[in-house]
Amino acid sequence: MNKKIKVYEPENFELEMNTVWSFPDRGKWATHDAKWRGNWSPYIPRNILLRYSKEGDYVLDQFAGGGTSLVEAKLLNRNILGLDVNDTALERCREKIDFEYKYNPKIIIKKGDARDLSFLKDESIDLICTHPPYSDIIKYSEDIEDDLSLLGMKDFLKEMSKVAEESFRVLKKDKFCAILIGDMRKKGHVQPLGFSVMNVFLEAGFVLKEIILKEQHNCKATGFWKTNSIKYNFLLLAHEYLFIFRKP
Repeated sequence: MNKKIKVYEPENFELEMNTVWSFPDRGKWATHDAKWRGNWSPYIPRNILLRYSKEGDYVLDQFAGGGTSLVEAKLLNRNILGLDVNDTALERCREKIDFEYKYNPKIIIKKGDARDLSFLKDESIDLICTHPPYSDIIKYSEDIEDDLSLLGMKDFLKEMSKVAEESFRVLKKDKFCAILIGDMRKKGHVQPLGFSVMNVFLEAGFVLKEIILKEQHNCKATGFWKTNSIKYNFLLLAHEYLFIFRKP
């Protein structure tokens, strides 16, 4: 049964109008919080859902993680399928959407692999809105066989090509697929994970609608990071990419 908790939406919300997004206040309305490491600010899926879908549409988030997209879908009256290989993530998703609200869209939470959406028909999804792991920067499990966060960049990109192919198959024509992804630094050099993932989705058949730069906060060079940034001559990565693809 849904919990009777006070739920509200952000005040004075406005859609982003340019290709640089910055949210110093990451958003704490409804059941949102930052307790799931690496989850995205709810302002991001809110912007995506409002701009690229309409009420009653069927949305897919195949890396449901902390449940942020699912909460926003409920608040904005979009049906959504949240998929993840991690039972801990799925339990959190169930907890996050457990509240009463004026809308009651269909929210399906399912254990599954983003590389295999065979249970979905071709061209059955109106919007993909997802935030995959950034290779093995944050490992969300120790031994889940299908957990892509356990893979180094080369293997991660190989598996993401399967994610892109399945995404292309299930998405309706002329609809959108939104992916938030960032780069990483190893052995003193930037590994361009973001643009590598972008190319994987282009190779699957998508065309690129937008490249949005999302500013990372809490990346100030202080203490340990300031000392080592100067000592080893590197800059802190303070941006991510939000790629908006369209299925032609």
